[in-house]
Amino acid sequence: MRMVDLISRKRDGLEHTPEEIDFIVRGIVEGSIPDYQLAAWCMAVYFQGMTPREARDMAVKMAATGDQVDLSPLPGVKIDKHSTGGVGDKTSLVVAPLVAAAGIPVCKMSGRGLGHTGGTIDKLESIPGFRTELSLSELFAQVRKAGVGLVGQTGNLVPADKQLYALRDVTGTVASIPLIATSIMSKKLAGGADGFVLDVKVGDGAFLKTKAEAEKLGELMVAIGKNAGRKTVAVLSAMDQPLGKAIGNALEVREALATLRGEGPADLEELSLALGAQMLVLAGAEEEAAEAKAKLKALITSGEGLRTFGRWIEGQGGDPRIVDDPQLLPLAPSVVGVKSLRAGYVTSWATEELGLLSMRLGAGRARKEDPIDHRVGLVIEKKIGDWVEAGEEIAKVYARSEAEAASGVAAVLAAVQLAPTPPPKKPLVIGYII
Repeated sequence: MRMVDLISRKRDGLEHTPEEIDFIVRGIVEGSIPDYQLAAWCMAVYFQGMTPREARDMAVKMAATGDQVDLSPLPGVKIDKHSTGGVGDKTSLVVAPLVAAAGIPVCKMSGRGLGHTGGTIDKLESIPGFRTELSLSELFAQVRKAGVGLVGQTGNLVPADKQLYALRDVTGTVASIPLIATSIMSKKLAGGADGFVLDVKVGDGAFLKTKAEAEKLGELMVAIGKNAGRKTVAVLSAMDQPLGKAIGNALEVREALATLRGEGPADLEELSLALGAQMLVLAGAEEEAAEAKAKLKALITSGEGLRTFGRWIEGQGGDPRIVDDPQLLPLAPSVVGVKSLRAGYVTSWATEELGLLSMRLGAGRARKEDPIDHRVGLVIEKKIGDWVEAGEEIAKVYARSEAEAASGVAAVLAAVQLAPTPPPKKPLVIGYII
């Protein structure tokens, strides 16, 4: 078998056999396929795509190149939740304890943030003492005790994907839908869950800007999961403005706590309940999503979701006092309000720019090795459709210095658009792919 022949086949729109996919994945890991040939193959995939069967084979083969977690020692059906990334997306911090409180064990690996999107691990590490590196036995003990455990991805999780992504990053093929899908699903499959709920973001603050792109990715990921024998559903959700109000690690933990108290932003609660409900349905705990949402809402009202969050934090070494006293979370030394220069309805936020601003303030990374400051970020007080008076506060900037705060104020003002008439209302949950 020769790589040049496989490049030609894909260039001509032909489907790879399972043996050909295996040859390519082994060549990636072993280094037997030169970068220039892999780059040519990636570009061929970019233009010609992959069939669901090819994508399934690719994801399964890549998952097998590194560590694979066996969750069978844990009782019950294990359902993982994944987001394609957005601005202010802290749903895992709300969904995980709620689903655990409903009796479904949550045991998952999460990543760190890069660029304008935040990472769940970074958010959890803003909690004093919280440990995101646990051995498998420690993780299982944590899940058995608290119902929920969440750790960072192991260094040897899907090495084939790490190598392929590095090449895609410098060859203009990151945006390939099949390669995105196989990258995400290979890591999900290696994580060992019985099923997946995939939150596919669409809009200015998402990687995918159009509904058509998001649907295509969601459909392919669902097909990969189902073809690999895992229950899988995708939820398409809008990311044309930050989710909730907070952008930045400790700020987002505060907002997640408020949501679990029943005092959080309406959109964050709505999406968290929608995603959590799908997890309960896939796990077999409820037959209908409406019933599952009602159960999760009751766990917020009763306080059991919040209490589960406290047990989760304490079990992984964090300070459980933050549940009752969020002021124990780190806070930036300079906090400055952003006042609107004129009146009008908020018609849009440059959401990706807000994510990048939060990164520049220190809440995220431009490169994987960059350190982050858990204290800093933004709180966006006004949502799309809200009326704003001239001089009214529309946001707060949390910064390390007065100079950085002043720069942040100017950037926030540049990111908001106002108009004399309100914009049409758009749904937060756009649709489901089942």
